Amino acid sequence: MTGDRVNVALIGGGGREHALALAISRSPRLGTLYVSHPQNPGLASLGRPIDVPVSAREAYRLEQFCDRHGIGLVVIGPEEPLAEGLADKVRGPGRMVFGPGADGARLEADKAWAKQLMRSASIPTAEARTFTDPEAALAYARSRPEPPVIKAAGLAKGKGVVVPATAAEAAEAIERMMVKKEFGAAGREVVIEERLDGPEVSVMALVDGRSIYVLETSQDHKRLLDGDKGPNTGGMGAVCPSPRVDDALMARVEREVLVPTVDALRREGIEYRGVLYAGLMLTHGGPKVLEFNCRFGDPECQAIVSRLESDVIDLMEATCRGTLDSCEIAWRSGASCCVVVAAPGYPNEPRAGLPIAGLDRAGAVPGVTVYHAGTARDREGRVVTAGGRVLGVTGVGSSAAEARARAYEACGLIQFEGMQYRRDIGAPAAPARVRAKV
Repeated sequence: MTGDRVNVALIGGGGREHALALAISRSPRLGTLYVSHPQNPGLASLGRPIDVPVSAREAYRLEQFCDRHGIGLVVIGPEEPLAEGLADKVRGPGRMVFGPGADGARLEADKAWAKQLMRSASIPTAEARTFTDPEAALAYARSRPEPPVIKAAGLAKGKGVVVPATAAEAAEAIERMMVKKEFGAAGREVVIEERLDGPEVSVMALVDGRSIYVLETSQDHKRLLDGDKGPNTGGMGAVCPSPRVDDALMARVEREVLVPTVDALRREGIEYRGVLYAGLMLTHGGPKVLEFNCRFGDPECQAIVSRLESDVIDLMEATCRGTLDSCEIAWRSGASCCVVVAAPGYPNEPRAGLPIAGLDRAGAVPGVTVYHAGTARDREGRVVTAGGRVLGVTGVGSSAAEARARAYEACGLIQFEGMQYRRDIGAPAAPARVRAKV
């Protein structure tokens, strides 16, 4: 690390990016922070707007913006621009990009390819087959003794996985993906895999091409309703650390999952630099990979970053430079709990434009940060709903119970029409059995 000040461009506009922006803004090394989504009030309060279109197809516009403003570090939060190769196109002399190139992002963007990579490296995962022919997929699903899990192989914005209860639901999922094409190109190929049983945990690590630095563990809660009921969502809350992962299990995950994955990528000629996210199910036979993501999870990022004490710019630069082996990461002791406050109608048809009250009071609760995920300002300057997952109310405390109590105290101070959130995030009895989002 040089220790010099650096201008940073942050790509993405959700709660994950607000959490990253807040961590970046705390670094004494930050020069100026630029954000791609200033319509998010949380991001607007921390950075200046990137006033050019941001896309892989027009990457030259972002390159020119970075050149004009002396940006030395580009941080890409969401999976779509990573899968489209934005990191490859923006990275250059004097400018680092935190995030893998398109080849590494295939781990998330192409579930069929990721399955094959795991098989080649003997990484524990559910048995699966891939299909491009809907009739063959239907025949295989019907042949299984119990309904299998159906996944769109491509990126489907958190909606491309179905855990059917019956054979009829499995057939319906295949038809929606492959025949009706509800998920577009993501459903051209499907992965049909065996149903696994057990709690889910999220393990994220920084990878600099060779070295791996495992971050604090977390546990997401996918179902909409208390008791793990209702439809699958992008995530209704997360706790950090996961109460289900001890040192012995983490050592096994490193040995059986993370190290073999990075080695397999290198055999493919891929030097992966960024966040490697393994969504795991803790089965009776040990941890098995449900999926890989090529970026921080959301809302896991909010819970993890809230406990980070190290300089995030230093860590991101070390990831880009290949010097993670010289880093030590400091964490705030205790635990964190992120509760997602969602709009009415989420996850299918969330209502937008609803005024939100109580944000200042909620943010004043000791140990609480309110991350903006799906919010905007209306013409009158009020903060209103603008997405399905509206806020990530995150409490930090000396214990999991204290963190949880603070988060829920803050949630009780927020008001908007039809708001919904789970009341059992981080509760000892709350299961987390649904597959990680696609």
